[in-house]
Amino acid sequence: MRSRQTEKFGFELALLVVLAFLWGSSYLLIRVALDTIPPITLIAVRVLIAALFLLIVMSVRRERLPRDFRTWRLLFVQAVLNSIGAWTVLAWGQQYVESSLASVLNSTSPIFVFLITLFITRHEPTGILRISGACLGVVGVALIVGVDALNGLGQQIAAQLAILLGAVLYAGAAIFGRKFAHLPPIVTATGTMIWASICLVPLSLIIDRPWMLRPSSSSLLATLILAFFCTGGAFLIYFRLVRTLGSMGVASQSYLRAGVGVLLGWIVLDEQISTIIGVGLASTVLGVVAINFPRKK
Repeated sequence: MRSRQTEKFGFELALLVVLAFLWGSSYLLIRVALDTIPPITLIAVRVLIAALFLLIVMSVRRERLPRDFRTWRLLFVQAVLNSIGAWTVLAWGQQYVESSLASVLNSTSPIFVFLITLFITRHEPTGILRISGACLGVVGVALIVGVDALNGLGQQIAAQLAILLGAVLYAGAAIFGRKFAHLPPIVTATGTMIWASICLVPLSLIIDRPWMLRPSSSSLLATLILAFFCTGGAFLIYFRLVRTLGSMGVASQSYLRAGVGVLLGWIVLDEQISTIIGVGLASTVLGVVAINFPRKK
């Protein structure tokens, strides 16, 4: 029995790493896409393509969308928290903040999950091990990107606050997502992307007039990868982990995500990173394990 539980725990952590890679690579992809595509249009195209992709997957798996108004209302709230709001403020903020600093600021969502859980919802345990893991993860992220990345704090306050707001919205989404335990993850992911498309596509048409844009091939490719892999595929994993690892557990991927984002920036964009990156990575991994360590029921 213990061996089976260990294997299951290991599999869920592996999925957490995959999710971190998918969302960690989005920092780089968003940066590339924003070169020639405005933020609202970028997110609108991202969610529209993801919604169509997930609808096809649902059709193949013979799943059905919910038919009651209450579920669609809840899906709308989830879409606001996890995509419409969070991605929009993050894309806007990343125009003015370096990707390394954005990684640190946006990685704080587990701490917000902990605080909301401790003082408001109290829907899952919030012991000393979990808060220690949350703090250890933030320290690890700071070490990964290098302490010098924090030098930009206070220089673009509005943009930095926007990225922090994205972390708060991610935290709210991780907690609110437990309301969809009665739905298959594919249905929840598709419903949120449909709502995001309904809200963002008209907004893009009004504000950006995308038919006037001349996006580069690299921006288009980055947007497609964002839509199919970092959105459609990632949300299938995300809503599964909300059930298996809980709110704080799924939010902890933001620590690993920061490491992925910085490593990709180093490999692809030749961004400089600190020599103590190994210590930072070890710290984030320990933080994630501490947050998700199996607890006695």
